[in-house]
Amino acid sequence: MRRFLRPGHDPVRERLKRDLFQFNKTVEHGFPHQPSALGYSPFLRLMAIGTRSGAIKLYGAPGVEFMGLHEENNTVMQIHFIPDQCQLVTLLDDNSLHLWSLKQHRGTSELREEHRFTLKGPPGSPPSATQVTAVLPHSSREVLYLGTESGNIFVVELPSFRVLEDRTITPEAVLERIPEDNCNRRSCELVEALREHPKNPDQILIGYSRGLIVLWDLQNNKTTHHFLGSQQLENLYWQRDGSKFISCHYDGSYSQWPVSSDNSQSEPLENTVPYGPFPCKAISKIYWQTTKNGLPYIIFQGGMPRASYGDRHSISVIHGSQQTAFDFTSRVIDFFIIFSSDPAAEFDDPSALVVLAEEELVVIDLKSAGWPAVHPPYLASLHCSAITCSHHVSNIPLKLWERIISAGSKQNIHYSSMPWPIDGGTNIAPDPPQRDLLLTGHEDGTVRFWDASGVCLHLLYKLSTVRVFLTDADPNDNMNTLGEDEWPPLRKVGTFDPYSDDPRLGIQKIYLCKYSGYLAVAGTAGQVLVMELNDEDAEHVVDHAEADLLQDQEGYRWKGHEKLKTRDGPVRFEAGFQPFVLVQCQPPAVVTSLALHSEWRLVAFGTSHGFGLFDHQQKRLVFVKCTLHPSDQLALEGPLSRVKSLKKSLRQSFRRIRRSRVSSRKRRGGGGNASEVQEANAKFDQDVLQEMELAPVQRKIEARSAEDSFTGFVRTLYFADTFLRDSSRHCPSLWAGTNGGTVYAFCLRVPPAERRMDEPVRAEQAKEIQLMHRAPVVGILVLDGRSTPLPEPLEVAHDLSKSPDMQGSHQLLVVSEEQFKVFTLPKVSSKLKLKLTALEGCRVRKVTVANFGSCKTDDYSENDLAVLTNLGDIQIISLPFLKLQIRYPCIRKEDVSGIASCVFTKYGQGFYLISPSEFERFSLSTKWLVEPRCIVDMPEVTSNNLVHKPGTENAARKS
Repeated sequence: MRRFLRPGHDPVRERLKRDLFQFNKTVEHGFPHQPSALGYSPFLRLMAIGTRSGAIKLYGAPGVEFMGLHEENNTVMQIHFIPDQCQLVTLLDDNSLHLWSLKQHRGTSELREEHRFTLKGPPGSPPSATQVTAVLPHSSREVLYLGTESGNIFVVELPSFRVLEDRTITPEAVLERIPEDNCNRRSCELVEALREHPKNPDQILIGYSRGLIVLWDLQNNKTTHHFLGSQQLENLYWQRDGSKFISCHYDGSYSQWPVSSDNSQSEPLENTVPYGPFPCKAISKIYWQTTKNGLPYIIFQGGMPRASYGDRHSISVIHGSQQTAFDFTSRVIDFFIIFSSDPAAEFDDPSALVVLAEEELVVIDLKSAGWPAVHPPYLASLHCSAITCSHHVSNIPLKLWERIISAGSKQNIHYSSMPWPIDGGTNIAPDPPQRDLLLTGHEDGTVRFWDASGVCLHLLYKLSTVRVFLTDADPNDNMNTLGEDEWPPLRKVGTFDPYSDDPRLGIQKIYLCKYSGYLAVAGTAGQVLVMELNDEDAEHVVDHAEADLLQDQEGYRWKGHEKLKTRDGPVRFEAGFQPFVLVQCQPPAVVTSLALHSEWRLVAFGTSHGFGLFDHQQKRLVFVKCTLHPSDQLALEGPLSRVKSLKKSLRQSFRRIRRSRVSSRKRRGGGGNASEVQEANAKFDQDVLQEMELAPVQRKIEARSAEDSFTGFVRTLYFADTFLRDSSRHCPSLWAGTNGGTVYAFCLRVPPAERRMDEPVRAEQAKEIQLMHRAPVVGILVLDGRSTPLPEPLEVAHDLSKSPDMQGSHQLLVVSEEQFKVFTLPKVSSKLKLKLTALEGCRVRKVTVANFGSCKTDDYSENDLAVLTNLGDIQIISLPFLKLQIRYPCIRKEDVSGIASCVFTKYGQGFYLISPSEFERFSLSTKWLVEPRCIVDMPEVTSNNLVHKPGTENAARKS
């Protein structure tokens, strides 16, 4: 009777699933995509960054992060913190203002949008009448002053955003006390800057675009002083004591103006063009910082000579005889200075320069000699060279962790030892339960090791593979060296460098064994490097071996790029991972799969032509297997030829049409029935066009990626100690899965340790499985007698896993894009399967085994499959019965690059790129959850609230 009962929910299992699985997007790692505005609160010691997509992100001490998103998704133009409050105001490019607050909720602080407001003019007025160009939050914390393109300055009450119309400062009111021969109505168009007097909150400095600057008395509503600049104004800055202010201008000059009580009109004390006398770019923002030794710090953006350095993005620092123009590789959005905010302090004493560039955040230590950069604990420029692949390793042993950090610290000796200066808020998240590494491969041939244990993705170490090869660039070149007499004194800062010396250097696959310290990396030009960790610098020869994957094939000719040329003789390597052997695949195609077994000292690699096995202990090639099908001509054209190949096939089709017509005319000698010729040609045209039109339709139905046309393309490689020949003896084996749905299995004979160097490793093909549906194989897994996935190499030896059950029968799980199929071993007979294709053309893109622990008890955990599909859904499927447990929408199906970049962790978390510079972190587990938990307490407000709050005028608006 059981088979007639409708399958219902098992309540026990449903409760257990709630204890095991939960989907959360937890934190965004990396640098915000397309930043557009910067703000800083010296009161809270928090920094805010706005983006073109309407996001706003707050950062403080490491682990203190908040994020908000404007519903409008408009560009954030300006960010201003309300003095002495946990509040900030944002201005968007649609002219709307938004008030945000940090509120405490359930023991943590949250960023919430409180109010929104758009300044509206009288009926019939042009948009410029209310287009906000400058924002000043007053120290009273009660009002905002909004300067506009029309020259009007509106006063808005906080937090209600009610316009106080009776307090509006009009151009007519400003001009009342200014002599007519000095200026006219046009002088008061477009408010460029608003600055509150640092000692008298009843006075504000108003700067107009055409050069007029006035000091306005808020109590008496009148102009007390006016200053006439001869050049277009860019920005203003008060000196700390309020006796002078600085103006910077479009012609690359800055002026210092005295504010005297007995004179309503003043001339500048000095007018300086720092990089004159030739025409210079505008100085868009300036700081004048006082110090105890009497020499001020003058810090400004721009001002470089137009003709020779007009394309540079620079910020200059002048202190006495010291002068440096920091040169950034991407456009400067904005910057601020961290200095003493104590109202009782006599001097500014600046400590750090914080620069937000378009592609990175750079902090300069102004206290140390030479003004070195500070290593950032977050906001890492992940895309300093484009990310090409990722690899995650969970639960790193402490010894390996310390050795990697030690290697990284030797690379960072040029960084400042200054503590991170943006340290507001308190991180209350628990310490990470384990040490996790995220490795990213890059287009320039580097691999970066990131601490992915907690909220902050922190760079530990950078490995470069360039030294092994001959390239156009000398790795010893130092871009920062300057001649003593060079002018302007440019110094390159930052890590963003998107230009690769050779695209063939790009890293495509990474595999790290956390127990042995062996690392294998593979690249775009068929290069496979095996490395080991060395704590000291070393100089040695890198052994070379070639793997000809087409050795048994005739008539094939590689049309892609050449292999990289290698250096002859010994090569010097820094402490860290050092290559000791290079395996070069021929043809030098992109390496598409990689596996490393450090216990057997074997590395397997695959391309679109086949796969091979290399013994890196004896430094000997064990075997190669060509998987190329006679129809796979496209696989020989290289990775950059796919677009060309489509155009080429179209051209060839039309050439065949023409040749057919010409040959038919020649055969008929111009005679015969002309209608038959036309009929034959028309039929041929129709056949060719049908053939050409069919392919795109087929691709649409199949939803295949570009590589799917290569049936020999090796998608996955897997080592296993299992039963392959008979059920009585297990042996090492290598499994390979291809794009054409073929699985190859090789028996390996690995000599025992005492004879490992004397006897060769031998391999013999034992099985070849062809899936009936011929879908690409994306994963292979062997389950032991307890239906548990086999442990990683050396995991049992380090007592971190139980020994696999070799008494019961093993099972083979083959995951293709369309289905999951379990086979018995060693007979390879089908046992059960789960199809995915019935679900809206759903196909597997990524699959991994993840361990899920219960949030209710430490005694229960289970292994399941975490699966990402081409629709962006994540499915959790049980082992070994292949039952769908739960499905979560994660990535938009249109985000092909995000789906391709996704990497799962061993404990139910994952990362994927939401932009070239940002990873989104997510969790599928109730137990393993990494998310910001932080609190921002209101610091005590001093009795003197007239502390200078540096403005954050948006320099990007005028660039």
